[in-house]
Amino acid sequence: MDLELSGKVAVVTAASKGIGLAVTRALAAEGARVVAGARGTGGLTDLPGVTPVAVDLGTREGPAALVGRAIADHGRVDVLVNNMGAVKLRLDGFLATTDDDFAWAMEMNFFSALRATRAAVTQMVKQPAGGAIVNMVSVNAFFQPDGGTIDYGAAKAALLNLTKSLAQELGPRGIRVNAISPGPVSTDLWLGEGGVAQTVAKASGVDADTARARVVASIGGFATGRFTKPEEVAALALMLASPRTGNVTGANFVIDGGLIKTF
Repeated sequence: MDLELSGKVAVVTAASKGIGLAVTRALAAEGARVVAGARGTGGLTDLPGVTPVAVDLGTREGPAALVGRAIADHGRVDVLVNNMGAVKLRLDGFLATTDDDFAWAMEMNFFSALRATRAAVTQMVKQPAGGAIVNMVSVNAFFQPDGGTIDYGAAKAALLNLTKSLAQELGPRGIRVNAISPGPVSTDLWLGEGGVAQTVAKASGVDADTARARVVASIGGFATGRFTKPEEVAALALMLASPRTGNVTGANFVIDGGLIKTF
């Protein structure tokens, strides 16, 4: 199926690895011109159709600077994928999670997307064809089995709420805003150095594989028996970015291997 993304200008945040890199590669493979932002751009070099931009998306200026680069180079922004996100496990509970901890989670997971969206929408409203925005949320926005990600979950819930609010406001202007809520994905956030598995392993005195299995079991397990692949999340993002789904807006698509068992 032709996703009608050839020639579109797309901005991807946190694009150098994991889901962001998978989205960047997939968009470029469809013929989009991708402006890909990350603090380190090593994973983005030599990708055809991709302009790597070294930027700190956790600052007030970073997201707008990235979107500004796309406008400067191409004159428009057709697609924005807000993939920026970060989590720190709060294993000592709510009372040990400070205002600064919550503020950090909001900066990384909510305000970075808000600022990129504001910059992109400022341009999109000038374009006859509008545009499409895809926000990477998380099942933690509404599925919260413990306090270990309490600040992360709150920030992602705010992003999901923003998604639905903007879909209503911007729909008449031809701008679609949707969300994807992955469960655990086989990225560094879960499986890499300092990720969830290693952090839990260190705290509980077991190896990382055992910790990972215990965490997955504690949240209900996967119907598919495995983590989601970044490329699977990317495929869903491209569908939502595509004009093929032109009447889909304000929706939240869960991809979690059957983790969530309720309606």
